[in-house]
Amino acid sequence: MSNHSVQVIAVTGGKGGVGKSNVSINLGVCLAEMGRRVVLMDADLGLANLDILLGITARKNLSHVLNGECSLSEILVDGPGGIKIVPASSGTRELVSMGTREHAGLIHAFSELSDQVDVLLIDTAAGISEMVVSFLTAAQESLFVVTNEPTSITDAYALMKLLNQQHGMYRFNVLANMVRTQQEGREIYAKLTKVTDRFLDVALQFSGCIPFDEYLRKAVMRQKPVVEAYPRSKAALAFRTLANKVDGWPLPTTPRGHLEFFVDRLVQGVAAR
Repeated sequence: MSNHSVQVIAVTGGKGGVGKSNVSINLGVCLAEMGRRVVLMDADLGLANLDILLGITARKNLSHVLNGECSLSEILVDGPGGIKIVPASSGTRELVSMGTREHAGLIHAFSELSDQVDVLLIDTAAGISEMVVSFLTAAQESLFVVTNEPTSITDAYALMKLLNQQHGMYRFNVLANMVRTQQEGREIYAKLTKVTDRFLDVALQFSGCIPFDEYLRKAVMRQKPVVEAYPRSKAALAFRTLANKVDGWPLPTTPRGHLEFFVDRLVQGVAAR
């Protein structure tokens, strides 16, 4: 096992359309600007979209690694700002049907990558599927992206409830996205904490907010991160503030901080479910 600790952060939200992928991309680029070696994994194994958002074509993906056709480093695609992208596989069957050999092979694949990465960002799928839960329970940190829509807050709460009551998770980071004002972002966080404080034994941490910004839409149309396309925009400045906060999150010094531990937990979680 490598002794190099890797920060594994799963970006999630429950509801689709809250901007998870854009948050993952821009956060990753900002962390890379700060000198962190970042790998971004597209964990939406059914409807992958990072390649589309970034205008990237991937010839091979995670399924080819599981099949033994290539190594993990061979499928990595260069992303913006020096980050690396792990393209999603075509479906969940490969992960679900892994045997002992494939399990060991995946752990070995990530162990080879371990010394080349400081932060692994997981862009999860929408919803509360078993695969989403598997990634969240395996990661060290979870960043919930929520918007000022009742369905977004309700879905985020439902996912937190599942993770808390069935998997013992109690600490969640919350990011308010597409807000008109800082006050609106605080109010979204307050709405969520009001219901979690009443019904769950969890601790929420406010990670800030990303403003609604027309420049973000323009950057998406250009298939570029807003922090690169429009670095002085309000959204870009907010993403850099978020990255500074994330960079300050404590890094585990125990085996939980090792990349192999994350993969082992992920595969065990998939097998159990």
